[in-house]
Amino acid sequence: MPQAYDIIVRDGLYFDGLGSPGVPRHIGVRDGRVVAVSETPLAEAGCATVIDARGRWVMPGFLDTHTHYDAELIAAPSLKESVRHGVTTVTIGSCSISMILSEPEDCSDLFTRVESVPRTQVLPLLRQKKRWNTVGGYVDFLRRHPLGPNVCSFLGHSDLRVHVLGLDRAVDAKAQPTEPELRKMEALLDEAVDAGLLGLSTMTTTWDKLDGERQWSKSLPSTYARWREFRRLNRVLRRRGAIHQGAPNIVTKVNVVGFLLESAGFWLRRKLKTTLITLMDVKANPLLHRTVGPLATWWNRLANADFRWQALPVPFEVYADGIDLVIFEEFGAGEAALHLKTEVERNALFKDEAYRRWFRRNYENRLQPRVWHRNFHDATIVGCPDASLVGQTFGAIADARGLHPVDAFLDLVVEHGRKLRWKTVIANHRPEGIKRILREPATLVTFADSGAHIRNMAFYNFPLRMLKLVRDAEREGRPFMSIEHAVWRLTGELGQWFGVDAGTLRVGDRADLVVVDPLALDARLEAYHEAPMEALDGLRRMVNRSDGAVEAVLIGGRVAYRNGEFAPTLGVERGYGVFLPYGRKAAPEPPLSVAAAA
Repeated sequence: MPQAYDIIVRDGLYFDGLGSPGVPRHIGVRDGRVVAVSETPLAEAGCATVIDARGRWVMPGFLDTHTHYDAELIAAPSLKESVRHGVTTVTIGSCSISMILSEPEDCSDLFTRVESVPRTQVLPLLRQKKRWNTVGGYVDFLRRHPLGPNVCSFLGHSDLRVHVLGLDRAVDAKAQPTEPELRKMEALLDEAVDAGLLGLSTMTTTWDKLDGERQWSKSLPSTYARWREFRRLNRVLRRRGAIHQGAPNIVTKVNVVGFLLESAGFWLRRKLKTTLITLMDVKANPLLHRTVGPLATWWNRLANADFRWQALPVPFEVYADGIDLVIFEEFGAGEAALHLKTEVERNALFKDEAYRRWFRRNYENRLQPRVWHRNFHDATIVGCPDASLVGQTFGAIADARGLHPVDAFLDLVVEHGRKLRWKTVIANHRPEGIKRILREPATLVTFADSGAHIRNMAFYNFPLRMLKLVRDAEREGRPFMSIEHAVWRLTGELGQWFGVDAGTLRVGDRADLVVVDPLALDARLEAYHEAPMEALDGLRRMVNRSDGAVEAVLIGGRVAYRNGEFAPTLGVERGYGVFLPYGRKAAPEPPLSVAAAA
């Protein structure tokens, strides 16, 4: 007698994640794997769960390959804000920041200010929970942890530098590593790849700053490394076929050339998989994406390289409370303000006329390289104790008051502080620009920054928003990409490029899948909400709520989310997501009894 299925997903339009057109299929799941993809109905006798997917799209679970869930994962491993949108695999350890080798206070100070998650939450959590300081210990922790989505990870270069050099030397431009220290870094990176990490993440944008009392406002340690150090570590990555995830100096952008050269496989050397943040249609430089996107594609062909820009398929809209927004780090007056910790100190600075003149000069300097468009007429107040200001731009308020926009902005920050909430779109403001970027072969559709910037942005549902963009264009008679190609870009392409066991939905694959209602890919996807963060004392963050778009999510062959409800065991029991090692299948999980004892 044939063995019963654990789960059947019947009558859905099935996408395999490889770019094949959608076809009607029935999917059978047993023991965490896909065991049947059938044109004819499957026997439902003895099957505990049957999901009717008629009129729905059934596809591999989405991959979010640029997150900052490193801290949240420890406290609340369900990662529900991603799972509810169909994400079944996440990547952590991005932007040179991981929580692997360094001490709890060091890890916290690397993470909290850059990623805008309160130190008062993260540091106590790490002091209580972090019991590892080796890569092997960290991987063992992940394998024993009740993960929601699957997890893969980079080793952060700032974490590595602090572990080897100590925090003080790691942020001292004069204190470069010695030869024994460089060899130790290389050995630790080799060890990380052995343990299944994807490779190394780095950072060269200096506006990402440290938290804490010891080295407050110093840039991340990775920014102090010279190219000699990067080249040494890249040799390890190249030899092992591992990945370099990086961030160029996004203000000047000049060192992109260095990353391109390092990715090249000419002169008989092996190519280096390199992915950088990020390719966007930036308001401050509208021609940039038209240049660097095609340049990367051309470079890959000419130089036998494997270079990919990370790209986000949605408008890059950011929110701020007062002046608390990282874009102000890109010029001196903003950097000086963010260096001050208290509103009293900042308000004294903002009232100073010499400071205001400095800020106005920075604001008006159109020759200085920049990311922010520096246009307060394009910055709208969304929350303020003075309700009459809500819905207005700072520029309009300045015009009405006969002030310079900078003065109007600073006046309002002094008056209302962090209760002044406003928003602006920095990039991806033109749908045609987004479409152009998504068609570029040298891009990877990622960079949601999930788990970070909890008061500034929310891109948790970016895969659904990409599907909406593609479907809307198709319905308007102006298609720019097929649905199956979009699914591949969100699943199979990412799994293949990152070298992990995810992104496809074939017989034998892990049963990580999502059921999507295409009729619910509508304007609800674009709305922002606020919700408490699980297990973090009611800390609230911006979120997405794509109600109705995702009807079911399976992770590891178990229903994690269905019809708006999470499985009660998600993030509590093991058996959903696993640690996904680079370049090989996931290792068997430790016995539950061992995990329980740990």
